[in-house]
Amino acid sequence: MRIKSVLTGILPVIAFVILWECIAQLNLVPRYIFPPFSAVMIEFYHLAVSGVLLDNILSSLFRVLAGFLLGSAAGILVGIVMGSKEFVNKSFHPIFSLLYPIPALGWAPLLMVWIGINELLPVALIFLCSFFPVLYNTITGIKGVDRGVIKAARTLGASDTKILTTVVLPLAIPNIFTGLRLEAGMAWRVVIAAEMVAIPTGIGALMIRSESLLRMDVIIVCLMVLSVMCLAFERFFQFMERRITNEWE
Repeated sequence: MRIKSVLTGILPVIAFVILWECIAQLNLVPRYIFPPFSAVMIEFYHLAVSGVLLDNILSSLFRVLAGFLLGSAAGILVGIVMGSKEFVNKSFHPIFSLLYPIPALGWAPLLMVWIGINELLPVALIFLCSFFPVLYNTITGIKGVDRGVIKAARTLGASDTKILTTVVLPLAIPNIFTGLRLEAGMAWRVVIAAEMVAIPTGIGALMIRSESLLRMDVIIVCLMVLSVMCLAFERFFQFMERRITNEWE
């Protein structure tokens, strides 16, 4: 059954790659516009060996980790307070409701003026991208906890802190990790866009330089890297969610 499951996931990818290679080899479209898969892999090797790909991946990775960790931590902390204290929720909810619909990249022109075009710009954009969804998922998770369970814990003499750490947060974990998983991928999309517009290093910057040179093979390599990084981040949070919930069961 496991082998069948693996093959079900791999065979469509293999078929897609073969189809891609065959279409490109027919030369129906110029290769500089639609390069074959083999040419993309050769360019991937060259970029990896030269260190160009690794340098740009590390630049983007640092920005994503800095912005995502800061934004997620702030979202979880503020979400815990707003989810636990109704008066705090009522006070800040109108403000966050007005700011949340603004796309992260919509802040870019304003932040370019406020903090300049530097390393802090993509980090700030990713912070905003991560903060609001994690905040709302945390609030939803905490408010979704059965009030009867909380009352029972309080009746048994548990303090508010004990209830929060041993009852509320374990039950809210699925919602919190849903927000983290969704925004891990979005953080990579935001950093790519920010690097395309304003930053000279990173995967996005490499893509925009390649576009001006009509290097479609390099652009496809960057897209593959982006896809792998988004998937890796998502799988990491799925693993952490299972690990933490299993410990609390």
